[in-house]
Amino acid sequence: MKITIDNFVIGDTEPTFIIAEAGLNHDGDLSQAKRLIKSAASSGADSIKFQIFKAEEISSPQSDYYDLFKSLELSDEEWIDLAEYADSNGILFTASVFGTHSVDLFDEIESPLYKVASGDLTYLQLLSQIARKKKPIVLSTGMSSICEIEEALNVVYNEGNQNIALMHCVSNYPTNYEDTNLNFIKTLKKLFKVPVGFSDHTIGTLIPALAVVMGADLVEKHFTLDQNLPGPDHQLSLEPGEFKSMVKNIRLAETSTGSQMKTITEDEKNLRSLARRSITAKKYIKKGEILTEDKIKYLRPGTGIEPKFGDLIIGKTVKNDIDKDQQLQWDDL
Repeated sequence: MKITIDNFVIGDTEPTFIIAEAGLNHDGDLSQAKRLIKSAASSGADSIKFQIFKAEEISSPQSDYYDLFKSLELSDEEWIDLAEYADSNGILFTASVFGTHSVDLFDEIESPLYKVASGDLTYLQLLSQIARKKKPIVLSTGMSSICEIEEALNVVYNEGNQNIALMHCVSNYPTNYEDTNLNFIKTLKKLFKVPVGFSDHTIGTLIPALAVVMGADLVEKHFTLDQNLPGPDHQLSLEPGEFKSMVKNIRLAETSTGSQMKTITEDEKNLRSLARRSITAKKYIKKGEILTEDKIKYLRPGTGIEPKFGDLIIGKTVKNDIDKDQQLQWDDL
């Protein structure tokens, strides 16, 4: 249940792969895209992801969204420039691709990962083309049924590509907490035996860390320089300071998951003797007396006989004089 993306190993027991989803938040401006890259790198993201497309690949010219997509296009040369800029800033450049042109351009850029958006999970022709590139694929599953996810995976596998991860995703913008269904991360892992991440569209930074606790191997979160910028996704995105906080919480969540085995930490061992109780004399007990319930009590610290042996020692003969409030030891009996 692991795949390798560039120098990152994705899967159980590995560090969470964190994607800053810049998406369309460059607003068609190359310099703004570069600022997003630089800021995402300094905010702790492993990867920054954009959306590479030509408007005619994604929308009908008659669609209300065609002009918006057209205004957000960047040239091939600009995408190549951005990929190089990301590399120089030490962050992995990735993108969602939406058609033949963007698939081939992305291959030319030599990015080690293809992302497929939820809306294209049933665009099997696109999946097949991407799979033939033999690079790792991250596939979002918003709006999808189990059967549709299985169909998409089979298309990829039939092209001889086993390097795929799924992203649990709820395609509501924003997503209400009660709709996130984080338990489904475990279901996807159980059903398909692939790494599974979470593409988050909730407001704030809480849910990504919870997703990691639930087993997410990747986390994707929208990223912007300023939530007040005009554009379709800025308000739903995290600003750099928030993103950095999210990364910190994810890394803390990773350390908190532990194993399924119960362990006693070294600090607990030190506290154990202080917090546990011992069998203690309620009154002065003379040598030769028989211990009875009214002669003992149970007090901290836990450096004597444990309370669970209380019934066992009742009726025993005391070998030594024991002062009031003195702990009993086994060699006293």
